[in-house]
Amino acid sequence: MNILKTSEYLSAIDLNPDSIFVLHEKIERKLTAHSHTKGQLTYVQGGVAFIHIKNVSYIIPARHYVWVPLGLTHYLEVRHQATVIRNIYFYDQGDTSEPFFQQLGIYPVNNLLLEMIIFTEKWNGNISANNVVPFQFLSSLKNLLPQLGIKAFPIALPTTNNERLLPIIAFLARHYNEQLTLEDMAKRFGMAERTLSRLFQSVMSISFLQYLKLLRMVRAIEMILQTSKSTSEIAYATGYNSLAAFSKAFFQLTNIRPSDFGKR
Repeated sequence: MNILKTSEYLSAIDLNPDSIFVLHEKIERKLTAHSHTKGQLTYVQGGVAFIHIKNVSYIIPARHYVWVPLGLTHYLEVRHQATVIRNIYFYDQGDTSEPFFQQLGIYPVNNLLLEMIIFTEKWNGNISANNVVPFQFLSSLKNLLPQLGIKAFPIALPTTNNERLLPIIAFLARHYNEQLTLEDMAKRFGMAERTLSRLFQSVMSISFLQYLKLLRMVRAIEMILQTSKSTSEIAYATGYNSLAAFSKAFFQLTNIRPSDFGKR
């Protein structure tokens, strides 16, 4: 199938509500926020992708997939040229009876699911029930997801359009590797510490330190998957004074050691 234009791509997905739409791409589509009348499975093969939902950005590491329920407004962002995105859009029959299909989730891909996703490379575009073998195979893949997707990946970074927080968030994005404190940031942006602390809590429901920790973990995961840096180098590059402190923080958020995460 030829590469579809963005408008054609979005229309084609929902054209036949009872079909399954398959698309494998090595290009980065820069889509605006949108939704579908089908549930969406997007597998990230190599690199890192982000999915943005309202005021939250979720990180999708390599060897993970995201399930996007039908009707949920979102857009995907790919920041690495080597990232391959595999998309499968499923009809919604039976989704209301299975809680898994009704909520956004990011899950690791085991060997069975990986082989099934890779096997779908031979298909592109709309697969209807009349195309018996591929349709039944893809339907089986979908039906397996609730059994395989038990533990969701937990990294979600809040975002905001708040005018007072935007320049602060932008500064943190550039200087996350520095030793930053609430006091330093308050002085830099002409606020009282208490005011800045309340701003983070009221606007993004997270403390300044929690946000900084999440930001550093997001950058660490990108480095693990996209560079050849050692775990120690990544620890110091993300603002930690020791490998032990970095490993502890990483494990607390992901329930896996950074060295093991890279191997997985």
